[in-house]
Amino acid sequence: MFYRVGATLLQPVSRLLYRPTITGIENVPPKGGVILASNHLSFIDSFAIPLVAPRKVSFLAKSDYFTGSGPRGLLSRGFFSSVGAIPVDRNSSRAAQESLDLALEVLQAGGAFGIYPEGTRSRDGRLYRGRTGVGWLALTAGVPVVPVGLRGTDQIQPVGSRWPRLAKVSVAFGPPIHPETYAGMPAGRARRELTDDVMDAIALLSGQERADTYNEVPTLDPS
Repeated sequence: MFYRVGATLLQPVSRLLYRPTITGIENVPPKGGVILASNHLSFIDSFAIPLVAPRKVSFLAKSDYFTGSGPRGLLSRGFFSSVGAIPVDRNSSRAAQESLDLALEVLQAGGAFGIYPEGTRSRDGRLYRGRTGVGWLALTAGVPVVPVGLRGTDQIQPVGSRWPRLAKVSVAFGPPIHPETYAGMPAGRARRELTDDVMDAIALLSGQERADTYNEVPTLDPS
């Protein structure tokens, strides 16, 4: 209910305010499990993609957003539910595996799941090396990966900014990358090559400079 109501209200308002440029939307399969793998520039990315995608897209979000009490807690819970967010306890010792398990459930049920292979937001605007969780998910669930390139979302809510602002935004969906291409490879190599191909596609869509390292999560990172 929250998702239907939120989409009905937020999609027209966001498109009116930001007038995003959307390309390649035909590359998103209308049904069946699919991973939308995107670059990550801003906290707002997890709202931008579901609001322009042609189908419901689920992202993971801190469980704290769903447990508050009173009017503020209800508003937070309703908002994150409205954009398809799934709560995950990031303080759990099994947080990484639990996140993959939750994503796998969405995919096996025929849903669309959004993921940032870099792991966390880019602080310097470069595109970092992808972690192989996206490869594991695609190969385990047997679903395609649609690369997504975001531009301009870092100007809506720059790092350290408390409130969003108006900015020019574009969202580009690339051709799907299918796990069958990597059949017959050793599992580790298949995960790595699929992930690297996804990052190459994201780089073309986003136009970002590449960084040949992983993006480390800073201490007390709120994203």
